[in-house]
Amino acid sequence: MNHKLAAPTPPLGWNSWDCYGAAVTEDEIRGNAEYMAEHLKDYGWSYITVDIQWYEPQANSSQYRPFVPLVMDEYSRLMPAENRFPSAAGGQGFKPLADYVHSLGLQFGIHIMRGIPRQAAHAAAPILGTTATAREIAHTNSICPWNTDMYGVDASKEGAQAYYDSLFELYARWGVDLVKVDDIAASRLYDTHQPEIVLISKAIERCGRPMVLSLSPGPAPVEYAELFTGHANMWRVTDDFWDQWPLLLDMFSRCRKWQGVPQSGSWPDCDMLPLGHIGIRSVDGGGADRWTRFTRDEQLTMMSLWSIFRSPLIFGGELRDNDDWTLSLLTNREVLRMHRESRGAKEALCTDELIVWTADHTDGTRYAALFNVGENPLALELDLEEIGLSGTAAGTELWSGTPAELNVGSLQTTIPPHGVRLYSFL
Repeated sequence: MNHKLAAPTPPLGWNSWDCYGAAVTEDEIRGNAEYMAEHLKDYGWSYITVDIQWYEPQANSSQYRPFVPLVMDEYSRLMPAENRFPSAAGGQGFKPLADYVHSLGLQFGIHIMRGIPRQAAHAAAPILGTTATAREIAHTNSICPWNTDMYGVDASKEGAQAYYDSLFELYARWGVDLVKVDDIAASRLYDTHQPEIVLISKAIERCGRPMVLSLSPGPAPVEYAELFTGHANMWRVTDDFWDQWPLLLDMFSRCRKWQGVPQSGSWPDCDMLPLGHIGIRSVDGGGADRWTRFTRDEQLTMMSLWSIFRSPLIFGGELRDNDDWTLSLLTNREVLRMHRESRGAKEALCTDELIVWTADHTDGTRYAALFNVGENPLALELDLEEIGLSGTAAGTELWSGTPAELNVGSLQTTIPPHGVRLYSFL
């Protein structure tokens, strides 16, 4: 099975982390899925992902409780906590919830941590398909610096592949369509965990069900681009991204590093979109229960950069609380068409205040995103030849739907501070 077929275009979806941290419940997953099916599915949005620690019965925020008992089956595999996910009762795991998400015409994703539960290693618990125990394959010096749930898996040990195979066989039975693996793409303590990426990639190939493989956290090292494109569908180019202008400004340099890499099946990931109502039970990112701190212009900048660069678009807010403005950011068909179908995105111009990205479409449409990263309004008369778009006859600003002001090969506009003008040209 060619792993690239799982994500021929950048995935669009929702993830529970930005609003619920580690503490999301089944009702909240179902409610967000229902909203997506009603309001977003028609625009290409499809993934509903349960983020971290669904196996921790008492998880209550984005702050992890260290060294607590986790729900686990007899083969060292973590299982959903039934008090938070009642449909998992009787060993059914996430199958009933995945079935419900599928019944809405959507796809179901889960988050896992790299490795094997520490409690399984300490108990020398068995692993399906091998005589090796969890203790024998655990790499006890390979730990996550910010979460105590797991030890790494020593890929050189007999039983290491069998453990990951058993995980993904289980996820295939549940009906999982996307797996976000954390503490693997980059590490504060170690390099990228390359051997475990290979084990996981092979386990997905063997499980018989196409699954999108998403790797976190970032920043994934660009020198490993070949490893990531060869084994995963998306990988984070940043640490957790939140609603703060300095983080958004920094994303331009991260996209510059990775330009030319996005291709069918392989998507550098700028992280979730912290839009709408976030922080409900997630206290990361320097804020509690709130609406995004990004201004409307900053929200347009983020959506435009993610879309022209072709990052996956994973919404982080509580969908059911969306206002008309937030919904409009997710349902602009022309912007989504650019995100889905454009090619060759690159930074065409970079000055102190102005950054321009361009991309092409096979039908001859050309795109340009003009970003004002300065603190004052920017009045522009831009020679289109300067950004490689000479010969342009007409254009449209995609967010407003207004015609581009073109005059003898130059584009005239004023861009608000931290704002953008996103054009399609013919």
